Amino acid sequence: MWEWAAQCLLAVIGISGGVAVAAGLFSFIVELGVVADFADRTHTGEHILLYEDCVALGGILGNLVYVFQIRIPLGDPLFAVYGIFAGIFTGCWAMALAEILNVYPVFMRRLKIVRYMTAFVISMALGKGLGAGLFFWRGW
Repeated sequence: MWEWAAQCLLAVIGISGGVAVAAGLFSFIVELGVVADFADRTHTGEHILLYEDCVALGGILGNLVYVFQIRIPLGDPLFAVYGIFAGIFTGCWAMALAEILNVYPVFMRRLKIVRYMTAFVISMALGKGLGAGLFFWRGW
């Protein structure tokens, strides 16, 4: 009896955590303005809610395929299409993040710590490098 209750509690906690993380990620995507920027550049701003729904649906379906290891039919041709879309998505993220990189210099100037900017950049690079190294070394 208690084992079943403990498993249900763990399931609820896991699902709640996943929903919270996914909501944070999608709100970050929307806040960066990636979707709005695409709608603006393609002059299709009236469909922005549809675009945001598609981003969320893509994330949800991607997670379902990953977690439940659902096999996708059509093999290599569909994998090639997926690769194109994944590349577009990654490129869009890179461009959106590049647009907000001017936040660091403004932040440092306002806090009057321009003198230590090199140390901050090096520490961020080392942290990112060590984090990636641990990730791949441990095989997570």
